[in-house]
Amino acid sequence: MQNIKAFLENLSSHPGVYQMLDEKGRVIYVGKAKNLKKRVTSYFSGRSQDLKTISLVKHIHDVVITVTNSEMEAVLLECNLIKTHRPRYNILLRDDKSFPYIVLSNHPFPRIDSYRGKRRKNATYFGPYPSSLAVRETINLLQKIFKLRTCRDAYYDARVRPCLLHQINRCTAPCVDLISAKDYARSVAFATLFLEGKSDEVVASLQGKMEASANAMDFEAAAALRDQIARLRQIQEKQYISNASGEADVIGLAIQAGIICLQLLTIRGGQILASHTYYPTAPLEPSREEILAAFLSQHYLDEASSIEKIPRMIIIESDMTEAGLLESVLTTRAEHKVVILHPSRGEKRKWLAMACASAKESLSAHLLSKTNMQERMQALQQALMLTSLPKRLECFDISHSMGEATVASCVVFNSEGPLKSDYRRFNISGITPGDDVAAMHQVVLRRFRRLQRDDAVFPDVIFIDGGKTQLAAAHEAMSELGIDQVLLVGVSKGPGRKPGYESIHIQKRTPMHLPASSVALHLIQQIRDEAHRFAIAGHRARRGKARRQSVLETIPGIGAKKRRELLRYFGGIQGIACASLDELSKVPGINQSLAERIFAVLHDTKT
Repeated sequence: MQNIKAFLENLSSHPGVYQMLDEKGRVIYVGKAKNLKKRVTSYFSGRSQDLKTISLVKHIHDVVITVTNSEMEAVLLECNLIKTHRPRYNILLRDDKSFPYIVLSNHPFPRIDSYRGKRRKNATYFGPYPSSLAVRETINLLQKIFKLRTCRDAYYDARVRPCLLHQINRCTAPCVDLISAKDYARSVAFATLFLEGKSDEVVASLQGKMEASANAMDFEAAAALRDQIARLRQIQEKQYISNASGEADVIGLAIQAGIICLQLLTIRGGQILASHTYYPTAPLEPSREEILAAFLSQHYLDEASSIEKIPRMIIIESDMTEAGLLESVLTTRAEHKVVILHPSRGEKRKWLAMACASAKESLSAHLLSKTNMQERMQALQQALMLTSLPKRLECFDISHSMGEATVASCVVFNSEGPLKSDYRRFNISGITPGDDVAAMHQVVLRRFRRLQRDDAVFPDVIFIDGGKTQLAAAHEAMSELGIDQVLLVGVSKGPGRKPGYESIHIQKRTPMHLPASSVALHLIQQIRDEAHRFAIAGHRARRGKARRQSVLETIPGIGAKKRRELLRYFGGIQGIACASLDELSKVPGINQSLAERIFAVLHDTKT
């Protein structure tokens, strides 16, 4: 950008929105600012910045400024510009469709249906729901319980006999007068209460009717009402997350292997009405606060969305510096008070934990999907310049605590994801405690010596969690075994050990730095993280066992019976440690040779 100094000096200090353009005039970033001059100047200050900002500044050819009357206007304008231009350096939501509703038509015998689009006045709407699946499931439940019609008015007017839905007990057939207008209206009222989250009122009313029918000796009607109540109770057990009522959107966030997952739980009347998953794209490594701020503004403030979907409460996993501003904007947009909360205890904290757990599960399933794995394997083939598509990957990692209880892990991935039946752990011994290079040499040697002996399948690529030294140790082990057909790749962490900055090492090649958005890097991160998790779990188990283990258990020739005799004779391990050699030999079952061995171990002397 030419004459940047003059441009920055003449910038307004008012709130507004700035658009960064590249040399082709494309919008590559949109941001808002309370003070445009301070915010835009910070990009060109030359102070330490993250990789995203450094990369962004390199591509800025021009900056377009829009001054607004308030910061609130800037938030709305920023959201609309992001939706319009979808800049590469902004966090983007892929799902920008309008949300579906359940609608009851304005008719003497109202029809229940799903609806998406601009709302009209001649109908009653419920929602919005995060997905059409949630709408279909809810309508299906209402058909079973309240037997409302779903047919179009033209079909309804043309009926002369009941349709199949009446025969399978899903409709009361108002089209042929098999139910009175009064009884049908009562069913519609119950369905309305249910959709408003007031199913307790429905159950109470149905219980009263059931008792009245039973007292009137109308046992058939009482049985039908009993079945309705039982079905409603089942739904309450599945849907209720607290005994109290509540209206909130709960947003869970999970990040793994460079993929972001947001899980939105819609809670109305204390019930989970639906859950929806989003996988936004993001440049490099945004903070969790940036992701949440982008989601809130784009999800609730885009022009296609309706104000009815903005709840009174939004629950998120962490505090946000922009929470107050977003609350003001959303309150104005929704025309009711909106609060953004980060609960630390209570029922709302349980809702948040549920959303976060759902996000982790959804992300795990997404990462392990066959389509996703196929795409990643192809990207890995290109990144590593392999001649064929890899079918089997292995990764090794070392875990210990200051050299104690060293454990190595080997995890295996194939075209369908983790192959957990082939995972292996190795207890490392005979090396200098804390020597990761020697540990890596040992585990690779042991692993592939066994594969050679068993004539087992070799991997196409081996990933080593570490830099050049660990990679060299693995190469040395493979050379000792005469194996040269497997590609070895070292993965070392970048500055601050942050994901997205890893260096990829291959012998006789310059270290590679794949972009944070690389699908190949996401696969490498996933298998590396899995090896790390598996190694840590093994190390903790071994360390815990060693710390629970008596020193007597490490002495050859001392079984459970002799340990019991020693402890009984001396009263405890301290008494044994203070005993002389002669005293040890007096214990039943302990001969002179065994006594000398015990004494040597307890006093660190050689026998």
